[in-house]
Amino acid sequence: MPAIISAVIISYLIGSIPTAYLFTRAIKGVDIRKVGSGNVGATNALRVLGKGWGGAILFIDILKGLLPVVFLGNYIQPRTDFIQAHNLLIIIGLSSICGHNWTIFLGFRGGKGVATTLGVLLGLAFKVPGLGYALSLTVLCWFICFFLSRIISLSSVFAAFVFPFLTMFFKQPPTVKLLGVLLSLFIILRHKPNILRIIKGEEPRFKL
Repeated sequence: MPAIISAVIISYLIGSIPTAYLFTRAIKGVDIRKVGSGNVGATNALRVLGKGWGGAILFIDILKGLLPVVFLGNYIQPRTDFIQAHNLLIIIGLSSICGHNWTIFLGFRGGKGVATTLGVLLGLAFKVPGLGYALSLTVLCWFICFFLSRIISLSSVFAAFVFPFLTMFFKQPPTVKLLGVLLSLFIILRHKPNILRIIKGEEPRFKL
């Protein structure tokens, strides 16, 4: 049990690293919370810093979810039979996402969790049969929506909405289905301001 608690804390702290904030501070000397949409995430960083740095931040935010699941999970699993392997990874992954969304380093104000969620699901896909198919189709839905709309937030909300249904279609374990619902709610609720702007036709479109 102490090993599990330690893994959860470490995962939260890794997720809490405010990548977009640190990069915009270092590169432009500005507080990302006061520019653009004010969101501490890769999409706002992309608007503020450009595609190159935005892509780098996106990649790091994905790693913030992937690495705890893969490496902390591998470290803890041989040391406990208290909890099933994939359930342990789910707990570790959720901790990382919570760290990104509510980072302790910025007064519990963080990003919207899409990239870190993707990293967590990538890590889980290595361990949970069939999850890779659900995740691949979810990513495909994101790209199709983005291709049609050029709106990143709409694409993220659409993908989040679809994912729980795909976990059911591919007959995932009950805890993975529950995770799908939780992650979907996390992302949709975190995008509430974006959804209101989409309804009003005010959400900016991404220019390639």
